[in-house]
Amino acid sequence: MIAMKRLATVLVVLAVVLAGCNAPAGPGTTTGDATEATTVPETTSTAPTTTATNDSDDAPADPSEDVLGWEDGVWANESIDVDQSDGLTDEEIDAFVSRAMARVEVIRNKEFTERVPVDVIPRSEYANQSSSSGTPKAQSDWNNQVWEALFISSEEKNVTDQISQFYSSGVGGYYSPSEDAIVIISDNPDTPVISNATLVHELQHALQDQYFDLTQAKYRAPTQDGNLAGDGVIEGDANYVEYVYEDYCINGTWDCVATPSSGGGGGEFNFGIYVTIFNPYADGPNYIDRLKQAGGWELVDEVVRNPPASTETVIHARTPDEVEPPATIDYEDTATDGWETFPGQGVDGYDTVGEVSIYSMFWYASYPERAGGLGQDIVDWRALLSAEGEFDRYNYSAPPSDGWAGDRVYPYTSADSDEDGYVWVTEWDTERDAEQFRTAYLELLNGLGAEQVDTNTWTVSEGAYADSFRVVMDGTRVVVVNGPDVDAVDALKPEYASGSTNATAPTNAVAVLA
Repeated sequence: MIAMKRLATVLVVLAVVLAGCNAPAGPGTTTGDATEATTVPETTSTAPTTTATNDSDDAPADPSEDVLGWEDGVWANESIDVDQSDGLTDEEIDAFVSRAMARVEVIRNKEFTERVPVDVIPRSEYANQSSSSGTPKAQSDWNNQVWEALFISSEEKNVTDQISQFYSSGVGGYYSPSEDAIVIISDNPDTPVISNATLVHELQHALQDQYFDLTQAKYRAPTQDGNLAGDGVIEGDANYVEYVYEDYCINGTWDCVATPSSGGGGGEFNFGIYVTIFNPYADGPNYIDRLKQAGGWELVDEVVRNPPASTETVIHARTPDEVEPPATIDYEDTATDGWETFPGQGVDGYDTVGEVSIYSMFWYASYPERAGGLGQDIVDWRALLSAEGEFDRYNYSAPPSDGWAGDRVYPYTSADSDEDGYVWVTEWDTERDAEQFRTAYLELLNGLGAEQVDTNTWTVSEGAYADSFRVVMDGTRVVVVNGPDVDAVDALKPEYASGSTNATAPTNAVAVLA
C-alpha cells in the first residue's frame, strides 16, 4: 500500500510537470523545479566566474561580440533582480530569459543564433487550442481501437479526449517551432510566473529548432512508436539540459529564480496513457547521456538529425552502431463480411505501438484496480521506479516487452454492424520472446474473466473489454485478432478460423489459463 501510494503520488506529480513540445497529441512543459540532484557533467563556457547583480558596478563587462554564456547583456552566472512572488513584469521576463539562454548555451555548448520570444496566454485559451472537438470521427475511431488493443482505453472512452484533457490541465508552456516562440500557459496571465525548469526546457527546444529545424517531417513520425522514439531524442535532450540546470541551482553553482508553488491539473487521469507518453521524458535523458558518453555532443547532434525509428532504441539507450532496424512485417487483408480497415489513417491503415506501449499495456494491467488499472499480477508495476541510470527516471523494461522486434495494429470497422475490431501482428527477436509476450497476454485476458471457447480463442463476456480474442503464435510471430464475437473474429482473419491449419496454437496455450 505504501509503495502504491508513493508511485501514485510520483505519477501525479510528474504528470503535472510533464515537459516539452513534441509529446504525442499536443505540446507540454514543466511547471516545477528540481526534486533530486544529479552529477553535473563538464561543460565549456566563456562566462566569467564573478557573480554580481546586473545593476552593480562589479558586474562583468559585456563582451565585444556575442559569446557562449552571454545573452543580451547578461552572463550565465550573473545575478539578476527578478522576484516573481507577485508575478513577472515584462522587464523581469526579459532578464530571466536572457540569463536562461546564456545558461542553456553553457550546458549544451551551443550558441543561440537569435533571441527567443516568450508569450503568455491564459490556460483557457490553451485548452481551446488543444481541444479534440475538431478530430474527424474516422481518426478518433481508428485511434480508439489502437489504444483498446493495449487495454489502456476501452470502447467506452474517447482516447483523444483523454489525452487532450491531460495536456490542457497539466502543462505550463511549450515551444512552437512554427512561431519560433515559447508560450507560457498561466492560470493568472496578468501576474505570470515561470519555473526555471519550464524556461530552460523550452529554450533548449528553441536551440534545437535554430540548428535542426523541428518543423521537418522527420520529427513527426506517422506511427505511435516512431513518434515516441523521435521524442526520445528531442525531449531527452531538453530534459537532460533541464536536469543539469536544476543541479546547478541545487548545489549553488548558480543562483536561481524562486518559483511560487502552484496547484496541479484536475479531472480524470489515466495512468496507462501517462506512462506511455511520458517515456521520452523519462528514458530520453539517459539515452542522451549514453550518446554523449559514447561520442560527445557531436554524436548527440547526429542522432538529433537522424532520430531513432523505435522506442526500443531509447529504452535500452543504444548508440547508432548498436541499433537493429524493426522487423519487416508482411500483411495481407483477408477480411470478409464487410470488415474494412481505415486506409486514410496511420500508415495504410495501421499503427505501430512499439515496445514502450506494450510495456505500458502490461504495466497498466498490473497497476492496482483502485488506482485506475486492472490490478492483475503480470509484471511488477513497482519496478517502474527502479531505474538505475543517473539521468534515468523510469524503468520501462520487462520480460513480456523486451524482445520486441516489430508490430502493426490494423483497426477494422464494419459499416453493416457498426462494430469495430482489429488485427495486431507482433514480431519478436526469438521464439522465447514471442512466447513470453503470448503468455503475458493470455494472463491479461484471464484477469478479465476470459473463457476459452476453442484452441486459440477466448471470449470476455462482460466489462469494458467484452469481446472475442484469437491469439495465434507461429515461430517469432504472435497475432491477435479481436472482434465483438467469434463470428467477427473468424471474418476478420479467416485463415486463423477454427479448423484452419494456420490456427494451431502452442501446446501450452490451454495450460496458461488453467
